Amino acid sequence: MAKKNQAPMFVRVANVLTTTLLRAGIKLKGTGSYPMYLLTVRGRKSGQPRTVPIAIIEQNGKSYVGSVYGIVDWVRNLRAAREAILTRGRRAETINVRELPPKEAALVLREDVKGGNPFAHYYGVAADSSLEEFERAVLTHPLFELERK
Repeated sequence: MAKKNQAPMFVRVANVLTTTLLRAGIKLKGTGSYPMYLLTVRGRKSGQPRTVPIAIIEQNGKSYVGSVYGIVDWVRNLRAAREAILTRGRRAETINVRELPPKEAALVLREDVKGGNPFAHYYGVAADSSLEEFERAVLTHPLFELERK
């Protein structure tokens, strides 16, 4: 059986606490001072809503979300649904998402890593990595552009 991508146990435990705080209306900042949101997306098999805390990357007036831990369930669900609900405090909005093609995603990721993203080692790249290395990284760590409705 192929190894399934999955966040480490400490992250999954921390996600429970983070989700609880965000649902209580406490505004949190992720690493790199990115705002934290709850992302709710319909499960691709069950159809039931699935919620995970995420940090939104903001660059040049656009918003993105990336998967540090690879192609995990929320990524698969988001690919299938192509829409989600973002919640922060009491404010919730439905968004459309567009998975970025590798060349475009590589540029966003490179700027994010150069900006000091502490999770860069999970992507297998550094600020001085070549654009080709970033393109390889986004094949297994996809990025999505968030398009507000």
